[in-house]
Amino acid sequence: RAADVVAPPYDVLDSDEARVRADGRPWSFLHVSRAEIDLPEGTDPYAPEVYDRAADNLRHMLDAGVLVRDTMPCYYVYRLKMGEHIQTGLVAAASIGAYDANRIRRHEFTRPTKEDDRVRQIEALNAQTGPVLLACRSDPVVNEILARVTGDTPEVDLVADDGISHSLWVVHDRTLIDDITRRFDAMPALYIADGHHRSAAASRVAAGRGLQGDAGTFLTVIFPHDQMLILDYNRVVRDLHGLSPENFLARVSERFSLSPSASPVSPEGTGRFGMYLPGQWYALQIGSGHIPDDPVGRLDVSLLADNLLAPLLGIDDPRRDPRIDFVGGIRGLQELERRVDSGEMAVAFSICPTRMDDLMAVADAGEVMPPKSTWFEPKLADGLVSLVID
Repeated sequence: RAADVVAPPYDVLDSDEARVRADGRPWSFLHVSRAEIDLPEGTDPYAPEVYDRAADNLRHMLDAGVLVRDTMPCYYVYRLKMGEHIQTGLVAAASIGAYDANRIRRHEFTRPTKEDDRVRQIEALNAQTGPVLLACRSDPVVNEILARVTGDTPEVDLVADDGISHSLWVVHDRTLIDDITRRFDAMPALYIADGHHRSAAASRVAAGRGLQGDAGTFLTVIFPHDQMLILDYNRVVRDLHGLSPENFLARVSERFSLSPSASPVSPEGTGRFGMYLPGQWYALQIGSGHIPDDPVGRLDVSLLADNLLAPLLGIDDPRRDPRIDFVGGIRGLQELERRVDSGEMAVAFSICPTRMDDLMAVADAGEVMPPKSTWFEPKLADGLVSLVID
């Protein structure tokens, strides 16, 4: 049934897209993660009846035997493949106590509306159904254990409708489970890559239920940091803040070296950017004197924001400013061209992907990254593994 169940993460589709993806698929996990698709069109996805329907749909899948609860605690090994890229990690119930103590480290702020939504979803289902993507520093012993497990035939092996391969192995062996537990418990920290709202919501639910320390857990998939793929997360801006294109280019050249490019610019290296105005690409490089030493300020997304978006285009708060939008690198540079050439946007910027080492450095420093700093691919599937809260 896995191919019938597996679905994209709840937060990468809107209601209309989810309704189309689930059409003719009664066991799609979208009926749980986006249950408004089973209610009249236009239903508020945060309405109480949506969470009630999600709980009903989850119970229906359990009653029908489409989802089966394991009779003993176990780990799972989860492999994702997108083209030539492969990453293999561990599905585990991570400790809320470790999250609250900052051993599971975050690098983003959360928004109350999204956090409240996940709290209501967990409470209604009495389960966590969307795994949090975590990273651990690559460990040769962990890698060897995972390789040993994946030498056997997987319990689940499928290619989803987006072409991503998902394979899952169940780890029943008690000795192996203990070895894995000891190895991860010895790590000084894990890092949230994607899923800050789900993590925060799980912590709130655990606190509300009086679950202290390791008694509270949340659903995670943990990958070695050097196997994870971060794509660029590019920016488009609606206007030039009252500047003519000529004046704008002159102002940009005050802090950046600027040269026209006959082809789209996919920058490589710190402080390098691509910029697209209607019909023309430019390669930008910031002067080294404008690159600070702190882990947040030296990020390329920060360099662009601090030296161009804020002082030239007046975008001081990219979280809330409606003049800026963000385009995941999975859509390609042609999407930047399309949005500018259509007249919807005035200028676009291509950015180097954030490195995992930089993300971990920000988290270790207790700092917060700018919004939309990372775009992880491939995405974890919803529905392969869920965590029941007893």
